[in-house]
Amino acid sequence: MTESGEISEFGYIMELLARGKVTIKNIERELICPACKELFTHPLILPCQHSICHKCVKELLLTLDDSFNDVGSDNSNQSSPRLRLPSPSMDKIDRISRPGWKRSSLTPRTTTFPCPGCEHDVDLGERGINGLFRNFTLETIVERYRQAARAATAIMCDLCKPPPQESTKSCMDCSASYCNECFKIYHPWGTVKAQHEYVGPTTNFRPKILMCPEHETERINMYCELCRRPVCHLCKLGGNHSNHRVTTMSSAYKTLKEKLSKDIDYLIGKESQVKSQISELNLLMKETECNGERAKEEAITHFEKLYEILEERKSSVLKAIDTSKKLRLDKFQTQVEEYQGLLENNGLVGYAQEVLKETDQSCFVQTAKQLHLRIQKATESLKSFRPAAQTSFEDYVVNTSKQTELLGELSFFSSGVDVPEINEEQSKVYNNALINWQHPEKDKADSYVLEYRKVNRDEEMLSWNEIEVCGTSKVISDLESNCNYAFRVRAYKGSICSPCSRELILHTPPAPVFSFLFDEKCGYNNERLLLNLKRDRVESRAGFNLLLAAERIQVGYYTSLDYIIGDVGITKGKHFWAFRVEPYSYLVKVGVASSDKLQEWLRSPRDAVSPRYEQDSGHDSGSEDACFDSQPFTLVTIGMKKFFIPKSATSANEPENRVLPMPTSIGIFLDYDKGRVAFYDMDHMKCLYERQVDCSHTMYPAFALMGSGGVQLEEPITAKYLEYQEDM
Repeated sequence: MTESGEISEFGYIMELLARGKVTIKNIERELICPACKELFTHPLILPCQHSICHKCVKELLLTLDDSFNDVGSDNSNQSSPRLRLPSPSMDKIDRISRPGWKRSSLTPRTTTFPCPGCEHDVDLGERGINGLFRNFTLETIVERYRQAARAATAIMCDLCKPPPQESTKSCMDCSASYCNECFKIYHPWGTVKAQHEYVGPTTNFRPKILMCPEHETERINMYCELCRRPVCHLCKLGGNHSNHRVTTMSSAYKTLKEKLSKDIDYLIGKESQVKSQISELNLLMKETECNGERAKEEAITHFEKLYEILEERKSSVLKAIDTSKKLRLDKFQTQVEEYQGLLENNGLVGYAQEVLKETDQSCFVQTAKQLHLRIQKATESLKSFRPAAQTSFEDYVVNTSKQTELLGELSFFSSGVDVPEINEEQSKVYNNALINWQHPEKDKADSYVLEYRKVNRDEEMLSWNEIEVCGTSKVISDLESNCNYAFRVRAYKGSICSPCSRELILHTPPAPVFSFLFDEKCGYNNERLLLNLKRDRVESRAGFNLLLAAERIQVGYYTSLDYIIGDVGITKGKHFWAFRVEPYSYLVKVGVASSDKLQEWLRSPRDAVSPRYEQDSGHDSGSEDACFDSQPFTLVTIGMKKFFIPKSATSANEPENRVLPMPTSIGIFLDYDKGRVAFYDMDHMKCLYERQVDCSHTMYPAFALMGSGGVQLEEPITAKYLEYQEDM
């Protein structure tokens, strides 16, 4: 960008500031370093594309080094702990900034630290800070913002004798500011200095040419599209970007500037929409504050009711305990008084002793009769002592376990309707999407609303499409191929609505579904293959017939594959089908094959030397793996719960790189017009293997089995041919 262009752009920004289009506060927020929370000073661009002050990067690295060394010193010498500083001193920063400064070989070199902007780990590599670009554009904007923010503060001339005059120009080549007189003196006409580039007064002197941080003598003249950073020609020829796609700096400048300008124009054009949304957000904030206070008041009311109930129950329980305690104590007191009367000088015993002093026999007998009965009763009570009441209050223990559990589960009341949950295992997507969800039976809803929308990161967020459903499943038609769709569901009970369920993201296949069944006529071997009545499932039987044929098996002879194909061929367009291979399968081959190759494979063998067993026939000879040119067939091997990637000329051929876990469901995509076939993991809609195939003839879905095994076509693949079941 030229200086005049930058000045005009800055003038446009200042015009927006003057008109109130952009506030100083909003601009300042973009110009503040996330580490020191101040305006940027010599900002550097991190690999994550965030900027940070040059000084802040050094402080972060030195702080991490200090932490590392502190841990090491604490472990090695715990008796002499080291004082830990919150930030490194300036002399250490100056020391690390000097050319030729080297770290001790025993001192760990920290090059990884968390970015203050995004909190992701950033690795500076071997060159460290020296490998980072200086963000001159941001630095210029910061300096101009400083000037605009303190317009009253003038930049003084650097060459004037005291007192200095206010500068009128700044020379970018001399990195100094001049007043008119000094500029004429130090830049006389007819000299080389007269050709220097000068701008308005500034303190930000940036170099004219951006140099490569890895090759310090080379200019930046290209842009790496993979790394998204400027590079020089040496980086492309033999550096880290030799295998990356690069473009010219002018092309990258033009492209990025057009994108940025377009985005800025879009944002400015949406000014009214943004203001209305801000107003709506402010209203929502006020409404949220009011609703929050109301919810707090309601919660306090409910808890106060609980407190009242608890206090009431507490009073009644304590009253019952006090009554029982008083009754028992009274009984004990009566019993104590009775026993105290048995003592020699108390009560009954003293009275009996006085009666014994009576000498009149008739009077003695009259009194002693009743007294004797009382003494006998007291004697019996001594022999069989029993307390008058129980001391235990086991019957008065309050059982709060159930109430405690209920209080522990105390939560918010979610509109009275539980949130339904989408069943990921039973939800599938092809041309149409089958979405299943579950809902608690105890809280059965009257109806549901299924929402879905296309997920596209490059465009604006699309609105949700709604479908009212009475059951717990729904088929959604007319979905676009090779797209992500988000689904969610909410329940209705009367007029009460539950919150939405967690979103489920499903990826549609790369092409429309190709419907077919297994062909029971072309090459079908009913001795070793078992086809069900629907013709959507085939099994291989390694049974009695194979044992009878075992007497012919000699060295060099191997068991053949049994082929079965689809009953519909493909002559144009893009098609996709899916199936499941049973986990117990020993060896299954799946893919596509042309009609002429199938005729060669399916010729009935008469003996072991039939062309069916020739090594060049393509039948289990590994030719589909060994030949890298376009062929009229492509088959991949599946078995023993593994998916085997065929060999290729470019990919790694080590066994560990070619063996993958067998997906639950496998998809095949055939682009007949371009001659491409690809194999997909249906669980994640991920391409596992892709290659060229010769489509000069009619192509058929092909399957081959050996030993025990089974293949089941997915229901959407066979739905077109099984409509009679619905009528039945």
